Amino acid sequence: MQHNVSNPLLLSTTLRALRKAKGLTQEQAGSSVGLLPKTISALENNAETVSIISLLKLVSALDFELILQPKPRPDEHQGAW
Repeated sequence: MQHNVSNPLLLSTTLRALRKAKGLTQEQAGSSVGLLPKTISALENNAETVSIISLLKLVSALDFELILQPKPRPDEHQGAW
């Protein structure tokens, strides 16, 4: 499943939802990739303050990957005529 994340708040809530959907505690998610529970908590509450390395480690622990793609242009949302 794809999750479009466009701001830090959405990133935080998405990471929390993904972790909980996998049935993992913060400790379990962090231990598999060498992150402390407090780092997982920081990512889930204020992603602006955590390093990109920690973000990538948590994404990996949740069996996801980070993909960057261009934002759709406004005219791409409308049907072609």
